[in-house]
Amino acid sequence: MAADPASPQWHVYVVRCVDATLYTGVAKNLQARIAQHNAGRGAKYTNSRRPVTLVYQEAAADRSAAQSREHEIRHLAPQAKRALISG
Repeated sequence: MAADPASPQWHVYVVRCVDATLYTGVAKNLQARIAQHNAGRGAKYTNSRRPVTLVYQEAAADRSAAQSREHEIRHLAPQAKRALISG
């Protein structure tokens, strides 16, 4: 079955680590990616900072758009990042 081209397949996400730091990433299957982080099979950064909690997500049309947005979020000032997360 082909994916619906109108529905986004990629997500940009931010997780809060157990030490209160934030990690930003991209994933096609967000729930599976969070599970990977919490199982110690995610990013090296989150491996020693488990468990992680999803605090923000947004859909992206494709991988390129998701990675561009990830880059933007990673370079936000801390105050702007907190504002993004709090909605």
